[in-house]
Amino acid sequence: MSAPTLHIVHGQPSWSFRSSHVHAHLTKLGGHLGPVAFRLPHRLVTPFSVAPWAEEKIPAEWPGLLKALRGDFFCAPFGGNGTPWSGEQHPPHGETANAAWKLKAFERTAERLTLHAELDLKVRRGRADKFITLVDGHTAVYQRHELTAAGNMSVGHHAMLKFPEKPGSGVVTTSRFTAAQVLPDPFERPEQRGYSALKTGAAFRRLDRVPLAAGGTTDVGTYPARRGFDDLVMLTADATLPFAWTAVTFAAERYVYFALRDPRVLRHTILWISNGGRHYAPWNGRHTDVMGIEDTTSYFHYGLAESAGANPLSRRGLPTTLKLNPRKPTAVNYIVGIAEIPAKFDRVKTIRAVKGGLELTAVNGAKATSNVDIGFLAR
Repeated sequence: MSAPTLHIVHGQPSWSFRSSHVHAHLTKLGGHLGPVAFRLPHRLVTPFSVAPWAEEKIPAEWPGLLKALRGDFFCAPFGGNGTPWSGEQHPPHGETANAAWKLKAFERTAERLTLHAELDLKVRRGRADKFITLVDGHTAVYQRHELTAAGNMSVGHHAMLKFPEKPGSGVVTTSRFTAAQVLPDPFERPEQRGYSALKTGAAFRRLDRVPLAAGGTTDVGTYPARRGFDDLVMLTADATLPFAWTAVTFAAERYVYFALRDPRVLRHTILWISNGGRHYAPWNGRHTDVMGIEDTTSYFHYGLAESAGANPLSRRGLPTTLKLNPRKPTAVNYIVGIAEIPAKFDRVKTIRAVKGGLELTAVNGAKATSNVDIGFLAR
């Protein structure tokens, strides 16, 4: 099979590739994976969001991140990166989310295909390699990123889901977490035409009991909700789990979206709850019903300086960076996918590995399965 050629998808030159059950696009600018269509019996499911300004003309000086914003992209360093670190000034979410990737190789066997793209890193000299694999019969995307550089680095995947507009159309659940907190600083500020609803810095133990700034609590796991606000929370996974997961159950649509990771590599999950709280360009109040499921090793979304320096999490012995080795690539493996669910399935309670893939069990006891190579996370 010949390598995919670039064509315009939602305003961005992109490589398109497909297996029996997945049709994916990868932008050259920033390496954003999206849109992605997953094939279920008699229908396609496209869970990722694409920025509403994707085909509009925006200022040339804006970062590539905003021009390409869609789907899932890899961040190194993860975060805003507004503060330099050791003389390095990285763009928001790093060169990996902003610069132009090069297609290195494309391989197809009888049952799988792998796209390999590479990026020469300039702010901190090194290289990033992106491997995206699709397997026939699997409604999943396997991503492996290898970083060849030196020093501490915050990293993360930045997936964004577009929820159906109906309030509460999706329910977020996760594997066991040991700590959870609302962003310690205001996420949005009214004087800058941004608005948040959650209580700044509040700790919580359950997604359905998160403190509000105005008093009381709210359920951040049932979404869409709180129209007119953008918020951010962070969960720290139990590192003793064989793998960590985040799931979103779309009961009316009869499917579950899931993201799987090794919690010893990607320790935290950030939920960016974006429902029209930003009224400055290019957001302009129209980025609604989107939730970022962002699996990271970082200190919230602040950036490399805050993650590599001392911070409240690192002082407690929790990792907020990975140590890169210039002589051996540091690998970050990640799986996203979907599973069809029966009509009575309410929300995911557990995900466990079984022969041939995953078993998802609902709170009400209903079950679903998905063909997934969970061993990929440990490679």
